Order: sequence, then C-alpha cells, then structure tokens
Amino acid sequence: MNATERSIVEQFPFWDGAPEPAIRADASKSYVVVGCGTSYYLAQCIAATMNLRGIQALAVPGSEWTHRAQAYVRDEKAVTVVALSRSGESTETVQAAERSRSVGIEVIGITCDRDSSLTRHSDHVIFAETHPQEGIVMTSSASLMVLMALRFIGVPVGPDVTREADRVMRELDAAIVPLLSGRSHFVYLGSGPLYGVAQEGSLKLQEMSLSYTQAYHPMEYRHGPISLVEARTLVVMLYSPEMLPEETKLVAELRAKGAAVIGLGGPGDLSISLDAEEILRGLICLPALQILGERLAVSRKIDSTAPRHLTKVVLVA
Repeated sequence: MNATERSIVEQFPFWDGAPEPAIRADASKSYVVVGCGTSYYLAQCIAATMNLRGIQALAVPGSEWTHRAQAYVRDEKAVTVVALSRSGESTETVQAAERSRSVGIEVIGITCDRDSSLTRHSDHVIFAETHPQEGIVMTSSASLMVLMALRFIGVPVGPDVTREADRVMRELDAAIVPLLSGRSHFVYLGSGPLYGVAQEGSLKLQEMSLSYTQAYHPMEYRHGPISLVEARTLVVMLYSPEMLPEETKLVAELRAKGAAVIGLGGPGDLSISLDAEEILRGLICLPALQILGERLAVSRKIDSTAPRHLTKVVLVA
C-alpha cells in the first residue's frame, strides 16, 4: 500500500476528528466560493449546496476572482468570499483572498494548514488536520474541506456519514478491477451539487492514472459527447434522487451503446446504494472516486505518489 492509497483508506478517523467550525453561513449574505484545481471543483459542489439550503452562492476560480470579479457579480463588495486551499499557499487562491480583503471583502478560509498565507489573509479560518502521508494528489484533504464546508453551511455531518462513505468506498474497491480491463475513455456524470464532484472524480483519475477523462451534467452528455461512447468507455454516474428517472434512462442508453457504468445511487453494471440525501452524497462518494483512480493507476503500473508534471503546491511566479 503506497502513501496515496493509505491517505484514502485511512482518512475516516480524520473526518470524525474534524472540529465544528466557529462560524456559520449567514443566509442574509451572498457568497463567492473560490479555489483552484480540486478546490475549485469542490467549490462548485459547495456553492450548489449553499443555494439548495437557501444561501446565495457562486463558485469562481481563484484567478478569475482576482482579475475579473466584475464578470461574475455586479457589486463585488456585496459578497463574502470563501477560499479553499489544502496548503493555504496556492498562488491564485491566496491572491484572491488578499485582493478581496484589500477592498473590504470579508474572507473565510477553509484549509488543512493552520499556519499559511491563506489563514493570514482570512478574517475567519476553518481548519481540519488531514492525513500526514497525503502527497501531491488531494485525497483526505479534499474530503475534509467538503466536510468542513457542509458544517459551515449548517449540514450535520456525523459518524453515520463517515460509516456510509467507508462502506461505499469498500464496496467499489472490492468490485472495480474487472470493470477497468480494456477501458480507455472515462466519463463522470453528476447534476446539482454532484456536478462538482463529478469534475473532481474526473480530475483524480486523470492525475493518478494519466487517463483521458470527461465530466458533464448527465443530460448535457447526450448533446454531442455521447458520440464518443464505445466498448472502451467507463461511465461513473453520480445519481441524484431528483433526477433518478432521467438518469436511469440515460444509463440504459449508454450501456446499449457499449459503455460499462458504475452507478453510485442507481443502476449500472456495478451498482452501489447511497443511503443519504443529495447534499451529503458528494462527500460520501469522494473516497470511492479516489480509490477508483488509485486502482486504475496500479493496473497501468503508474505511481500515483508522483503524478507527471504536478507538485503538491501550485505556485505562480
């Protein structure tokens, strides 16, 4: 077991040990959630969840918020910024936080590093310790930042959620290897708050196994991209309870065209139940998506602890 796998399968005690945030989201405010890479995809999930909970929010990449805030909101000073960064040192995220505070915008930092540039440029900090062996690929820290954000929003996340995430990961891990044989085209589908998680799952597989991946809203996939589906396609469907009939029909269509499907929360060649409401499903599925990336990397004899062209902290000179 390498360090990447260890940080995936051993992350759950860190979930249960994460402290409750000292600050909660205010429904009278509007929020912009910023991040880069994995953190931006998590921001998409978090912003969608906030909107579902009656809190206005928008996800924006860190560099876009720093340089083009007016393209996203009419009055940037009327929002509160929530900035996500595992290390608290990602250049674009730190710049977004620093610039926001310089013009009087309140900043809330969510991070796994208590003493970082992000914490110094935040009015409030939400912190949780991640697995000490986590390397370049974000695994435990990604899950923890979603967990902390959900609690910030007011969504209870307790040991029952931890147990469900552990079960889903282990069920997928026990059955996934045969489905990976001969696959070279990987597609992740999710709607609402699960779209950002689909993006993150796609990125994890790409980083860890150097594979070609795509992520779409489920119904959008039928408008062009479905033309690529063939026998070498593996689809991961993150089912939404509200979209279950439509997504089930789409999966049947994809399977008829030759794709194999992992159904998280619904039908598929590999079907794994999800005993949770939609706003918790993204967090619950993250470890399973992480172990999927690791298993494909192993099958291709790729070392996921040293992904090509990547570093643990992305710094821009």
